[in-house]
Amino acid sequence: MAGIGFSLRRLLRSDSYLGQLQAYGYAGIIGAGPWTLSILGVMLIGVLSLGVVLPTGKIIQFLVSITYLMAASLTLTGLLQIMFTRFVADRLFEKKPQVILPNLLGALTLTTLISAVGGLLVLGLFPQESLLYRLLMLVNLVVLCNIWIVAIFLSSIKSYHAILGAFFVGYSVTVVAALLLRPLGLEGLLTGFLLGQALLLFVMLALVVRDHPGERLVSFAFLDWRQSFYSLALTGLLFNLGVWADKFIFWMNPVTSESVIGPLRASVVYDLPIFLAYLSIIPGMAIFLVRMETDFAEHYEEFYDAVRGGETLAHIEGFKDKMVTTIRQGIYEIFKVQGLTVVILFLAGPAILEIIGLSPLYIHLFKIDLVAVGVQVLLLSILNVLFYLDKRMVALSLCLLFAVSNIVFTLVSQYLGPAFYGYGFAFAVTLSSLVGLALLARKLERLEYETFMLQ
Repeated sequence: MAGIGFSLRRLLRSDSYLGQLQAYGYAGIIGAGPWTLSILGVMLIGVLSLGVVLPTGKIIQFLVSITYLMAASLTLTGLLQIMFTRFVADRLFEKKPQVILPNLLGALTLTTLISAVGGLLVLGLFPQESLLYRLLMLVNLVVLCNIWIVAIFLSSIKSYHAILGAFFVGYSVTVVAALLLRPLGLEGLLTGFLLGQALLLFVMLALVVRDHPGERLVSFAFLDWRQSFYSLALTGLLFNLGVWADKFIFWMNPVTSESVIGPLRASVVYDLPIFLAYLSIIPGMAIFLVRMETDFAEHYEEFYDAVRGGETLAHIEGFKDKMVTTIRQGIYEIFKVQGLTVVILFLAGPAILEIIGLSPLYIHLFKIDLVAVGVQVLLLSILNVLFYLDKRMVALSLCLLFAVSNIVFTLVSQYLGPAFYGYGFAFAVTLSSLVGLALLARKLERLEYETFMLQ
């Protein structure tokens, strides 16, 4: 995170409002950019294709296909994302930046092989669809999986204008190409999406190669159990499963969903409100990333430098107190900013639903989802601090609680009926965040003891 940390600190220390706005803007792009821009881009393609792509059901098939591609790619790469991030961080700490690029290429090779094989196995479930549709789904899955791996490095790139340009070009091409090819129907929309995402992948990869020169072509050292932590692979898988569990349950239940294309189902009741709510996380993610990579990262480094340097206990405790204070302030700011965002969207909710043509009956679910995704930002902050402190098993337990509770609570909400839809995800993420806060507080109380015992 060195790149984003240094750049954000420089911008925040400027006296101008422009510097502050740039800092939070860049943080929002890095923190929530790929996910939220995907939602906006796909929704824009769907809206502008009305009246051109006929029958209209083809647009729904496109939107549902992309949603499943996102879910599958994020869940699949969840096995590698956090583990590989830790591997990269450890090698940078050891001052071995030359091994980063070869291992990235190795990770992309492995991701491509696994996603391609998995995709080929799933394509057999679409016997009624065209060969072109199945091939486009396969290639889009591979590209998206690789994007999530390369996106790990975005925070280490110091040229934020280049990052902003990459996203702008990638998603502009996604929308424009899909609109130009929309007369070809579903396959045309998927081809346009593929062109834009492939361009985004190669531009991001070029930025990473420029900033991280390597000593060899490909390496798979990140799979060496002596240099990596496989518990983090399970943590990443469980977290993504927790995020998507309620969606999958609503999709698989015939009462709350309908068949769209092949085995893919969609929930008219549930899908659009939750995905609209996810657009609200940009302010909270910006605060989260700014605070984690400025004040907290600085005090974190001071604390562990003091431990390694043999400072007095009083100095070490002083640095720890600063770190704890920063965590509290960061959580408070997330509550404040995300809470204000939720309040504004609560008030604007009826107008938003009217603009996009949704029934006012969705407003209740939309409000529940707004609160839930806001709390999810808090859960991300807690997990991030736990990863910094190397509390891997605590993070794993928390993600397990998140995944299991979301499954259980969502099933209960479906049993109770439509009035309780959305509460399963909301209760799961709230319970996980409260337990996470308690566990984090306990670990911070024992931080000096556990740190010295590990030396």
